[in-house]
Amino acid sequence: MLFSTLPTTIDAIDPRRWETFEPYYTELQQRDLNEVNTRQWLTDWSKLSELVWESGAMIYVKKSLDTTDTEKEQAFLDYVNEVAPKARVADQALKERLLTLDVQDDDMVLPLRNMRNEADLFRKENVPLQTELAKLDNEYDKETGGLKTEWDGEEKNLVQLGLYLKDPDRTVRERAWKTMMDLWLGSRETLNKLYMDMLGMRCQMSDNANLPDYRAYAFRDRGRFAYTPEDCFTFHEAIETAVTPAARRIYEKKRKALKLEVLRPWDVDVDTSNTPPLKPYEGQAELIQGSLNILNSVDPELGRYFATMAEEELLDLETRPGKALGGYCTTLHVRKRPFIFMNGVGIHDNVQTLLHEAGHAFHVFETAELPLIWQTDYPMEFAEVASMSMEMLAAPYLTKENGGFYTASESARARIEHLEGLILFLPYMAVVDAFQHWVYTNPEAALNAANCDATWDALWDRFMSGVDWSGFEDARMTGWHRKPHIFSSPFYYIEYGMAQVGALQVWRNSLTDRAGAIEAYRQALALGGTKTLPELFAAAGAEFRFDTAMLTELVELVERTIEELEAQI
Repeated sequence: MLFSTLPTTIDAIDPRRWETFEPYYTELQQRDLNEVNTRQWLTDWSKLSELVWESGAMIYVKKSLDTTDTEKEQAFLDYVNEVAPKARVADQALKERLLTLDVQDDDMVLPLRNMRNEADLFRKENVPLQTELAKLDNEYDKETGGLKTEWDGEEKNLVQLGLYLKDPDRTVRERAWKTMMDLWLGSRETLNKLYMDMLGMRCQMSDNANLPDYRAYAFRDRGRFAYTPEDCFTFHEAIETAVTPAARRIYEKKRKALKLEVLRPWDVDVDTSNTPPLKPYEGQAELIQGSLNILNSVDPELGRYFATMAEEELLDLETRPGKALGGYCTTLHVRKRPFIFMNGVGIHDNVQTLLHEAGHAFHVFETAELPLIWQTDYPMEFAEVASMSMEMLAAPYLTKENGGFYTASESARARIEHLEGLILFLPYMAVVDAFQHWVYTNPEAALNAANCDATWDALWDRFMSGVDWSGFEDARMTGWHRKPHIFSSPFYYIEYGMAQVGALQVWRNSLTDRAGAIEAYRQALALGGTKTLPELFAAAGAEFRFDTAMLTELVELVERTIEELEAQI
């Protein structure tokens, strides 16, 4: 049987050539399929999908590790041009075959629902558009990853410049912020053109699918069965009512602590405790060891997962020239392992990012025993609960007495920074999400970048207050350029807000029953995509609701905790 020759590692194949995978798709398409052999057929398709998906993940990882390496970029382009489009078409044909049967398989109830949705949405003419969008996304990575300048005789990229925004010397912060904004504004026309090209292609995709606009397409494409655009607007309103005033209180407290007449954009990230900025570690090895100690304190098995990643070199955590911006965790499906990518520079944000991505990694480990790849395809809204909850559950163990990074006072500062960040994030999330609702339901207006600038600015006024941008209006209104999700993953952002509400509930539960909260967290992760989104939230001990009452309760808890931590400094 052909599938007995299917490689068990991507090292044994050339993942850039469709011929590597084509015979296996052909065999599945031609094999007799009936109610008796469906499970074996699904198992073989699942193993093939694992090979294809891990190939794409590793090609992307290698490209993002060094955006200046033309060979790695070409491998990525070969994959997105030659393999990914044909795999989409082949998968569609297999879905259509499967959906003609009355499959009685409890493991496949939700995956089959998803497949029906995907099959109905699929249009062959959209495949080349998806390929072109992947290329444009690569151009965004190259453009932004290449932004750099000289700083005191050394070349610095955006991530490295961002380190100076925490400097206690206000002149240094201001200079760094202005330097960063100048770099971004220098790419303004390039990024405008890139986005307009993306917008046009996405609108064509929704037209091809006979949908009224790309928002409708995106909600279907992202499998949003549990909520609607109107629910998003309810969430926005709850944020405006319950969270924006709390964010304003944080900014006002900072303004007073810094003894400033007004808070400026270069003031928002600085610590006001009159102590040196937190510098938890130097180098990747220290970051890994300290994080491992913290995670062992949270749960020994989770610590073991993280140690496995370190042992198997599945962590690349330090920034360097040419490395793509941002951070992510991707799944290597054949190996049943995650890979974490980030840009560390030795600050607390990096510790927080690694704990966040570790939560994603634990999701991969916890679902490794699920037999079919589609069962591991959990909703992104819950994937972010996994990551954000881990940030909260790990917080009590940041101190050196737990093997972490800080004294008790420093840990309190770090936790305050994190909790304040949660409050400050939600209004920003609302700006990003509402902006995309406007763009994709008003595409003709959005094709003029000036209208995008104006809409972003109006939403900023609605949700964000407490910081004076006078004199830097161009930097403020082009803030949408600085959010990669807007370019690469349209509408993938409200997931973070929903997940934050879920994670805060997991944390709330842990304050009265820590062991029970962690057990529920792990059990919920292990469900993968076998339950609906509201059911996954419930399994983790959280409600799937985002109204003003829920947000008010959680904001009050955060603010009380901040007050308690302030007394420890």
